[in-house]
Amino acid sequence: MKRPVQAVLLLLSGLGLLQASLFTDMFLRYVKPGMRPLLIVSGVVLLTLGLAEAWSAYRTARREEGHPPPHVAWLLFLPALSLLFYSPPALGSYTAAREAPRVTETRDAGDQDFDPLPATSPVPITLGDFTRRVRQDRTGAIKERTVRMTGFVTPADEDDGWYLTRLLLNCCAADAQSLKVRVHGVEAPKADTWVTVMGTWHPGGTLGTNSAEVALDVREVKKVQRPSNSYMDALPLD
Repeated sequence: MKRPVQAVLLLLSGLGLLQASLFTDMFLRYVKPGMRPLLIVSGVVLLTLGLAEAWSAYRTARREEGHPPPHVAWLLFLPALSLLFYSPPALGSYTAAREAPRVTETRDAGDQDFDPLPATSPVPITLGDFTRRVRQDRTGAIKERTVRMTGFVTPADEDDGWYLTRLLLNCCAADAQSLKVRVHGVEAPKADTWVTVMGTWHPGGTLGTNSAEVALDVREVKKVQRPSNSYMDALPLD
């Protein structure tokens, strides 16, 4: 590949990284927030290398007899251009439907105490906290309490119900894990729709044990905007 082409690729890649990490929140679709400084530094380095390569190529252009790059080399421009002009969507129901739900960590018998649930109703709660309450809180405090949670819609393979879902990242989108709560009682909105639901625990199994079903009998569903950082198990959106 000729040096002018290398320079353009470096410049486009650097600009694309800076566009995604410095000027927008698009990078949150692929990595955790803590990766932002590294992406900005990488974008600056690529941009600097591209400028240096372009200047060097310009100075030597008259002394070299060049040939046009092979056609396949132009394909390398596509991923670089995509960072600037195309924003792939965040992971959603397609990924969640193919990922096993995140396993709730096991706690020792002496470490089974939970803080009392707030007296407010409905109780705002994350999907992870709801799961732990259902399967680890032996007091059964979650029973018959109305809770409120936010996530996106993942269709279920079976006819009955659907899943309220969150995806969590350890580092980047490649290692995403899903948190799912089965929803009963209302028709499923369109897949990937972000919603806040309100309902009570759907009886199934024994509360405080792994046999308990992580599910809700929902009586209210409200569509909400996708949060800018959707890879967090956060409290419900207003």
